[in-house]
Amino acid sequence: MENILVAGANGTTGKKIVDLLKQSQYFNPIAMVRKESQMEQFKAKNIEVLLGDLEQDISNSTQNIDKVIFAAGSGGKKVVEVDQEGAKKLVDASKANNIKKFVMLSSMGADQPEKAEKLKDYLQAKHNADVYLKNSGLNFAIVRPGSLTDNKGIGKIVLSEHLSQEGNISRDDVAQTLVRALNDDVANYKTFEILEGETLIGQALDTVG
Repeated sequence: MENILVAGANGTTGKKIVDLLKQSQYFNPIAMVRKESQMEQFKAKNIEVLLGDLEQDISNSTQNIDKVIFAAGSGGKKVVEVDQEGAKKLVDASKANNIKKFVMLSSMGADQPEKAEKLKDYLQAKHNADVYLKNSGLNFAIVRPGSLTDNKGIGKIVLSEHLSQEGNISRDDVAQTLVRALNDDVANYKTFEILEGETLIGQALDTVG
């Protein structure tokens, strides 16, 4: 089994990612959280936990880790410190320990933040983090969903390098997409956008092998 570090494990989407990894026969999740008070919920499920604050030194966080999912976010409060610089720190730590793949949860609009009418600072931070990952030399998948909802996942998406429409997608389906993007035979050195759609997630990802 591969050890998967999940940054942002305590977030709404992060918790879904960790649960999916725990159910998998291929992956062993390591939940990275910022506070000691957040650790017990994972330990109670027999999930490994790592204490790591993206605003501090996290250079040791990727030891004995095979792959990384970055699903952390500041909720708009510290977009430079967490969404941008925190991501960069984790990329650096991943390079230092020869991580096999880095899956980044980004956002639609991060390719052209200057065109955004709202959330411009957030999208600029995500853009800068994405570019840093692309230039790192690491194998990566950058996943850019539309607006996230708490609706129950349908297991179907529309996926393209650039989608012409805007729209929504459930956190369930985003989590599923991120976990599937860890696989060795899909989404290597790829950036793509996703929305709720008509194609099964696995089939959609097969198109970005």
